[in-house]
Amino acid sequence: MTLPAQMSNSGGTWHLYVPLMNTPHAWPEYIWPRTATVPTIAERERALNGLGYESVPGDEWSWIEDSDIPGDPASPVRLIASVRVRPMLWGGSR
Repeated sequence: MTLPAQMSNSGGTWHLYVPLMNTPHAWPEYIWPRTATVPTIAERERALNGLGYESVPGDEWSWIEDSDIPGDPASPVRLIASVRVRPMLWGGSR
């Protein structure tokens, strides 16, 4: 089973989360305390591992731009990165 993990920045803080649709539980989420620097791939993987997930081997992070106000070219840009993840086996699989 694979799921998408996403990382976004709005207001300066980077958030990593695994959207779990159709569940009453809160989505697993990690928030970096710093505001400016984009988390490295190694930092993202450690955060995913802490949430119980790992990147699917061979998958790479992809980036898109979104805006707070669709269709408004003056709207602040929201960067969103995504990668496919899978639940880690107990004790880790790497």
